[in-house]
Amino acid sequence: MRRFESLLLPLRLSWRQLRAERARLLAAMAGVMFACVLVFMQIGFRAALFDSATSLLSAMRAELFLLNPLTTASFRPEPLPRIRAHQALGIDAVRQAVPVYMAQVTWRNPENGTRRTIQLVAFDIESDAMGFSGLPALADALKQPDAVAFDRRSRPEFGDVARLLEARQGTPLPVQIGGRQMNVMGLVDIGPSFGADGNLVLSETNFRRLLPNRDFSSADLVALRLQPGADPADVQARLRALLPPDVVVLTQPDLVAWERRYWEEATPIGFIFTFGSLMGLIVGMVIVYQILFSDIASHLREYATLKAMGYSNGYLARVVLSAALVLAVLGFVPGAVASAILYDVVGSATFLPLGMSWGRGALVFSLIFGMCAAAGLLAMRKLRDAQPADMF
Repeated sequence: MRRFESLLLPLRLSWRQLRAERARLLAAMAGVMFACVLVFMQIGFRAALFDSATSLLSAMRAELFLLNPLTTASFRPEPLPRIRAHQALGIDAVRQAVPVYMAQVTWRNPENGTRRTIQLVAFDIESDAMGFSGLPALADALKQPDAVAFDRRSRPEFGDVARLLEARQGTPLPVQIGGRQMNVMGLVDIGPSFGADGNLVLSETNFRRLLPNRDFSSADLVALRLQPGADPADVQARLRALLPPDVVVLTQPDLVAWERRYWEEATPIGFIFTFGSLMGLIVGMVIVYQILFSDIASHLREYATLKAMGYSNGYLARVVLSAALVLAVLGFVPGAVASAILYDVVGSATFLPLGMSWGRGALVFSLIFGMCAAAGLLAMRKLRDAQPADMF
């Protein structure tokens, strides 16, 4: 009980002290809320960047992948010899080796005729190597000549393809892709990324029709599906011993981490979002520091009186840190609510996977509380001036 009171009493004192100056309290809450929203948005954008960049790779149904070691990102892959897929089938644990082709071509908006770059994803449709929502129902239709499936989550600049398809009542939608007339047979769900604003899924044969000048002795990626019960780690080690060094053998988590590493290290985007979060915390800390410092300065005689009554510097430090905790909570709650609303607005406008989560909320609250605690520790230096002999 004494330990509980040693924590509760400073908290009550700090709350009454903050509540006595409502204008100052509102200013501090606004500063903490601003920092909270800024950190939430920066962390959310950073997470959406990685989630969108790896959504295509995460949807692949394979245990192992072959990749050119010079490939830095999926939207601009380096080719690897297609024969490596046939060599991988030499291991009895490998059930399927599915070459995957990716390229970016121009798409003509069927509504207004404007052109925009779109990403192609081609593979053997019968292999079931991709887990895109809506793809199984289109498997037979995509085997037809010049047939493609459109990503319904592509940006609106590609046109309202879903509405146009619905208006045609089950008949294909003719579109122009890379200067060739093709037909949209249906819709799948993939989502845009920082590397591609939209996606098209098609068979390997139609990919060759669309890009006849491409060297098809090479693939961009090979997805390996293993026999039931096969150990991916064991098969990975055997493939690394079998295949030459012009390919790397990755598990799906390794492939996703490969993509994330490009955006984290090879582009300034990850650094920019991290720097933006840091700046938000610094600005919030300065505001909270000014509030707590001015509050201590205006009540310096009261602190000196408490010292004269026998209260220690540790107790007064708990009062200041309790005020920092109160400000963190009062600023975090409205900041989290505002950030959740902004996530919905920005996510609807950009089609990026922005969403609030408990883990992210806990992370941001710990950062906000650390920011307020750091400001409180800096402001406590003013308590040294609260000497009873000097005050009275």
